Amino acid sequence: MTNNDILKKLRVALMLRDDQIVEILELVDFRISKSELGAFFRAEDHENYMECGDQVLRNFLNGLVIHLRGTKENPKNPNDVLAKHKAEIPKKDSTKERPEFKAAPKDSEKYRGDQSSSKSGSSAGKPKKKAFPKGNGKPSIVEKVVYKNGKNKK
Repeated sequence: MTNNDILKKLRVALMLRDDQIVEILELVDFRISKSELGAFFRAEDHENYMECGDQVLRNFLNGLVIHLRGTKENPKNPNDVLAKHKAEIPKKDSTKERPEFKAAPKDSEKYRGDQSSSKSGSSAGKPKKKAFPKGNGKPSIVEKVVYKNGKNKK
């Protein structure tokens, strides 16, 4: 796992934006621009990809400790800091417009809304008894076939 992977995973896990990462690095007097930071998060085959060095990751981790725990003189609760990050993330309004996914019923013809049901709707709540032929209780799928092998039975 590379330093870039570690930085990406920490950004996702802690719900950090690029500007917040820049602020965290400034806590330990390490200056970096957003564009340099964005180069760390690019795909490896991208032309502007840059490897994250040990010094950048070390300074980020040290700054992250200060950001989450605070200093000795001014301690913070890490859970409060993470809750603040979560509250800053804007909620998506598109979830209201998008209906919930519902699996298609097994008998899709039965639940179609554009056609009227072929069955009578008078007993809407009651399940109907299935009409099985007498015998083993299973419907007859294949009718009996008489095989003629060319021999006459007497």
